[in-house]
Formats: sequence, C-alpha cells, structure tokens
Amino acid sequence: MNGETERVLLAVDPATEEAFATLPLSSEADVAAALATAERALDETTEWQQPVRRAAALSELARQVEADAEELAKLECKDTGKPLSEARADVSATARYFSYYAGWADKLYGRSIPLGPDFVDYTLREPHGVCAQIIPWNYPLQVAARCVGPALACGNAVVLKPSELASVTPVRLAEMAASAGVPEGFFRVVVGAGDVGAALVGDPRVDHVTFVGSAKVGQLIAETCAKRFVPVELEMGGKSPNVVFADADLDRAVPVIVRSVTQNAGQSCSAGSRLLVDSSRYDEVVERVAKAFHALTIGPGESDPDLGPVVSEGQLTRAVGMIERAQREGARLVTGGTRADIHPGWYLEPTILDQASPDSEIFQEEVFGPVLVVAAFGDEEEAVRLANHSQYGLVAGVWTNDLGRAHRVARSIRAGQVYVNSYGVGGGESLPFGGYKRSGFARGKGEAAMLAYSQTKNVCVAL
Repeated sequence: MNGETERVLLAVDPATEEAFATLPLSSEADVAAALATAERALDETTEWQQPVRRAAALSELARQVEADAEELAKLECKDTGKPLSEARADVSATARYFSYYAGWADKLYGRSIPLGPDFVDYTLREPHGVCAQIIPWNYPLQVAARCVGPALACGNAVVLKPSELASVTPVRLAEMAASAGVPEGFFRVVVGAGDVGAALVGDPRVDHVTFVGSAKVGQLIAETCAKRFVPVELEMGGKSPNVVFADADLDRAVPVIVRSVTQNAGQSCSAGSRLLVDSSRYDEVVERVAKAFHALTIGPGESDPDLGPVVSEGQLTRAVGMIERAQREGARLVTGGTRADIHPGWYLEPTILDQASPDSEIFQEEVFGPVLVVAAFGDEEEAVRLANHSQYGLVAGVWTNDLGRAHRVARSIRAGQVYVNSYGVGGGESLPFGGYKRSGFARGKGEAAMLAYSQTKNVCVAL
C-alpha cells in the first residue's frame, strides 16, 4: 500500500466504539500505482514463475502467521468485535489456507490429448495476471487468505481491497507476505471505501476480479467486468436453512444450529439464519433453541464471550430495523429483538422470530446479526420447498437419521454446500465453497479455487 495521500482511516473497536489504529486511505493514484507495480512484477520477476518458489513463500507465510498468531488474533478481535477464541480460530484457518495452497503450487497439471502420430497436443494451466480482490469485514484475515492463497499459488499478482470497516489485519498480512518471500508487487493492499473498489475493478490492467460481499454491489462489479470481458468470481451471501426432521437427534442438532447463527454475532454469509422444523417437533425445537439463546454470554470480544458486538452502529441499526419491520408484518418475537443493555459497544440480543411469511423480508434477506427465523413444515416435500424458497443458495443443513431422506433432500436443496447432521466443519479449506442463485457463481477453496485463478492454454505441435 503506497499511502501517498494524507487521508487516514480510523479502525474502530466495536466493543468500545473507539479508534485503536489509523491506516492511510488509498487514492485513485495509489490504486493505479499498485496495479502498475503488479503488472511490472509479472513481466520482470521470472523466479515467481517457478512453482517451487511460490510454494516456499506460501509455506513461510503460513509459518509466520502461526508464529504471530496471538498478535493477529487480538487485532482481528479488536477490528471486528468477534470473541477472541473465534479470532484465534480464524488465524489458524489463515495459516492452513496458505499451507494448503503452497502444496497446490506444483500440482496444476496439464493433459496430453492424443491426435495421432503426426501431432503432439497438450494443455497448460496459466495465471490470469493481475487479480483484483474485494473482501468483506466479517472475516478479513480468513477471506483474504482463501482468496490470496490460490491466486499467488497459480502465479498471479494480487491487489486486495478489504472493507473500510476491517482493514488492519489484511494490511498486516501483506507486510508478512513480503517478509516471507513474496516478491515486491505480487501482493498489495489498498484501503478505502467503494470509490477505491470502483477504481480497482475498473482499471484496464486488471485481468481477473474476485468479490465477496452483497448481491447489490456484486451486480455492479459484474456489469463492470462484463464490459471489459474480465472473468469475475462472485460470492454474495446467503439465507441458509437448517432443516430438522422429526427423527433428528436434537441433543446433537440444537448446539450446532445455535452456533451456526450466533458465531461472529451472526455476521457470516453462511449463517444458518432460517430454521425449518417438522411440525411434530416444532415447539420442542423452538423451546430448546430459545433456552440456548438465553444462556449465551454477551460482551467484548477480548473477554471471549459467546457473542460479541456487531461490527458497527450502522449494522446494529439495520438489524434492529429489520426485526421491528418483521413484527409489524406479523412475525412473532420469541426472544431478544433489541439492542443489548451493554455500553459502550454495538450489541444485539440473540433473536428468534417465527410466524413470518416465507415472502417476508426477514425470511428472504440477510440480517447479518444473531437473528433466527423459524418456520414449520408438514412433510419432506414442503421442507424442500421452504428451503429453496429463497433468492440465495449458499449453505444448508439437513438433520435426520434416515439415510435415504438425507441424500434425497441434499440433492433437492439448491445450495452450494449441504451438510447432513452437521453444519460447517473445521479444516474445510479443501471443500469447494460457493452458491446458487443470488449467492453468486464462484467456487472458492480447494481445487476449485486453483482452477478459478488459472486458465487453460492448448498447445498443438505438428511433428
């Protein structure tokens, strides 16, 4: 990051509402300079074309992340408000991403295509070039690693723009990458709001774009990329269901369901924010989830509670407004529903709503807070219909002991990831992640990300 401008961005701790760090805001000139440096690095840094060189740098970056884990976790905790244990888990995942993609650097194999004795034909996987990446504020370290890792492993150069609400750890990560041996120009961070992102995506030097964020902004980015025929990866959130059938093991299911919508204060694109329950066990499930919500501890992330604050005052206001509108439209408030009585800080009580129309805002739109909407179903067909009654399709959970039903429903739900008797797994960096419908069409993580950050070239040689 050049920081040629004197403007600064204040990093604010959501638990204290006070600034704890300053970062130089990037100007359009800074963005242009970062892209020019990336373009020049691709042309001049020949050693980065060697897979073993890229693998060594990414492995060293993983080692440095692990060595500085506690420092990074505390920064992530302050910048996002999340509990310290969750921030530590994010740092651990960050190191795993870089280690995982270091192992992929020399495994992008081409293929030999038989054309008979007069030709030799083969394919190559090559980098796109300069990759622009725009990431959100909820998991800045982890999402940066899952985007930057495969892009660098494929031989690209990356210019990353984190959210203006959480930029501290991505900037630190770029500093660590330089000391780990990533050559100058191959990983730069620019800091700022939407104007910086627009300058980045719209620059003709960008060869590939990744965006993780809202569908509204994703649509604008896709339109910009379409005009220049630039490939784009979009991951734009979800309104993901947990589907609980009558034979589900509730002792196993309820803690996971609660965790799926309260982790990171519900500020996750994959949050299990819709709970669909067989009508025969509906009251029991709602009662058990509500009891678990009441038992959650709330407080500053550094005290490591179950639930920290949401990221900003604006996010808190938005979430409370959605809850209030849902009640006016007929939804019933089971528990929570308002700002928690903790000051300073932007805390929202964990909230359950039911009796909402499947067409209502609260059933259809992301809240990005610890807010769960519950609905009953009568049979498997209705369960699938309700699960798919969403403009999003990112993640789903299916809870049943019927093996046949588990496979039928998993196939029928239109989502990029479906978990059976679980919801999310640790060490999931190898699992392809992305969505259907308005959740986007990217597939990050795993081999899918390596394919996304490289392109196929065919070479045909006449003998």
